[in-house]
Amino acid sequence: MAVNRFVLNGVSYHGHGAINEIPGIIQSKGLKKAFVASDPDLVKFGVTAKVTDLLDKNNIPYTLYSDIKPNPTIENVQNGVAAYKESGADFMITIGGGSSMDTGKGIGVIINNPEFADVRSLEGVAPTKKRTVFTIAVPTTGGTGAESTINYVITDVEKKRKFVCVDPNDIPDVAVVDPDMMSSMPKGLTASTGMDALTHAIEGYTTAAAWELSDTLNLEAIKLIGANLRKAVDNDPDGREGMALAQYVTAMAYSNVGLGIAHSMAHTLGAVYDTPHGVACAMMLPIVMEFNAECTGDKFKYIAEALGVDTTGMDQSTYRKAAVDAVRQLSVDVGIPTKLEKLKEEDLDFLCESAAADACAPGNPRPASLDEFREMFKKLM
Repeated sequence: MAVNRFVLNGVSYHGHGAINEIPGIIQSKGLKKAFVASDPDLVKFGVTAKVTDLLDKNNIPYTLYSDIKPNPTIENVQNGVAAYKESGADFMITIGGGSSMDTGKGIGVIINNPEFADVRSLEGVAPTKKRTVFTIAVPTTGGTGAESTINYVITDVEKKRKFVCVDPNDIPDVAVVDPDMMSSMPKGLTASTGMDALTHAIEGYTTAAAWELSDTLNLEAIKLIGANLRKAVDNDPDGREGMALAQYVTAMAYSNVGLGIAHSMAHTLGAVYDTPHGVACAMMLPIVMEFNAECTGDKFKYIAEALGVDTTGMDQSTYRKAAVDAVRQLSVDVGIPTKLEKLKEEDLDFLCESAAADACAPGNPRPASLDEFREMFKKLM
């Protein structure tokens, strides 16, 4: 058996009210001042305050940084590095979805590895020497799982591309996964981030580097998403809790084994059209599953079953189709569009080249040519 590495958080807290552990964590570590990275909408709607109120109550000083776009940019990271230095903080709390946590990862890594101040130098597997600043990550979406991954994605606005950074030094020290932090998420965001989690789980389960430990986690995540995403979209507390766990569980796995071309294609759609990442993933996932089906052995049988399909008596082609259909149906049920109106024929060359060059592409179980990328993108038109 090959040697497989698995990187995880030092500690994680789960369940309703888990954020109440945060002041004790800070005090037990002797930390003095927090740098709170959270996106402007969460600040505006009082979600960030659920945590900062706890800091106030416990006399823990903090600086709030919210110059963070939904697809965070190089500039968001650079401005954050300057703000962190100015703040006098000695640790970070990231509150939000992937955008806040990815921005925080970039900031924290550069603070402790100043030789990587050029954000572009972090692309791929950067040879950083030191861990990020001590970080407590608090997700507010049931999707990205960025609180338990060694990955982050930054948008290069100038070059119209997203780049993926993979670095064991960026994983938050503590993850606090409290479904109450997700309760004010609107339906559309609950749906899109949930479908992002499903894309992580299915791509992580079928990726070239998948193995028994990652498969166990990803298959359980698919079951949890199948059972809970529709309920979470209806703001059912049990559904929220199920999705909070599902996104964390799959992130533990995909972070260590990689993803595939549904993510490569979603990254480039996000960079070119600013399509929300979860929506792009949800649209691409069934299309990519059809493309990959022949290289997945009997895994689509288990995906179909995890999503509630009875596969008794089905042959291979039937259960493969059933898995794709179940994913498509879930996506439609939670209100994700199946077509991308912004997609233009003249952009296809650039989209295909960007997707082929994306860091997630090599993990796909079946290599895709530029012509095959084109055919898949065209299915969104």
